[in-house]
Amino acid sequence: MSSIDEFDTAPRLPVLPADYPGDGEWGKSPPAADERKLLEGPQNRGSEFLRVLRIALEFIRGFRRLHFVGPCVTVFGSARFTEGHPYYRLGRQVGAAIASEGFTVMTGGGPGLMEAANRGARETGGYSVGCNIELPHEQKPNPYLDTFVQFRYFFVRKVMLAKYSYAFVALPGGFGTMDEMFEIATLIQTGKIRDYPIILMGVEFWRPLTEFMQQRLVGAGTIDFEDYSHFLVTDSPEEAAAHIREAGMRKFGLRYRAKPRRRPFLFE
Repeated sequence: MSSIDEFDTAPRLPVLPADYPGDGEWGKSPPAADERKLLEGPQNRGSEFLRVLRIALEFIRGFRRLHFVGPCVTVFGSARFTEGHPYYRLGRQVGAAIASEGFTVMTGGGPGLMEAANRGARETGGYSVGCNIELPHEQKPNPYLDTFVQFRYFFVRKVMLAKYSYAFVALPGGFGTMDEMFEIATLIQTGKIRDYPIILMGVEFWRPLTEFMQQRLVGAGTIDFEDYSHFLVTDSPEEAAAHIREAGMRKFGLRYRAKPRRRPFLFE
């Protein structure tokens, strides 16, 4: 077949081992009651204070671990596409093309298309980073990470995925991919981050969504055409990488240089 879109694109549901998650495994689910309490309104003042400290420590740990990873491109994508799927192959090509331009490839660190992008980066000699979230399923480590950080809270992880990146690539995915992609679009629209490129890989996969954005959202005036113009939709990893390089170097002034020096007295 000549096109990735001619293959079956139905998501593959994960099959969990009988002993999952097991003590100490990546992806071990946090106590559900504790996570729900965060969003259940006022709690005991002492527990609220301790939770704030835990959140602050999670931010600090993320900042310390990711300080030296270099300029990143964050790649979003489904955890449910396996190695034999053409979208997995596309993910590897995307990771390789980004790494070839000198960027670090950052993903959620899990399987599927996240693994594919990390794998492509590693196979090209690039640097590969994962920001994991503790979940009861899907988030197991992929073996192509040079650095990873594990987070309890989604919002902390989202900050890390945005903080270090100069472009964002969305491979085919579901709720999580679209949530992360539209959060970046909202941050750009509201001026909270600069107008970095957002690249949608897989023209046919994203076509219904891009048509909805153009015809409904722009048409109804709920977003401006300029908001939509931040998206590049393509099937070409090379085009995506060239677009990222152009934006990074000409628009935002990135230059190839040595990474920041580690400070031993800060235990780095």
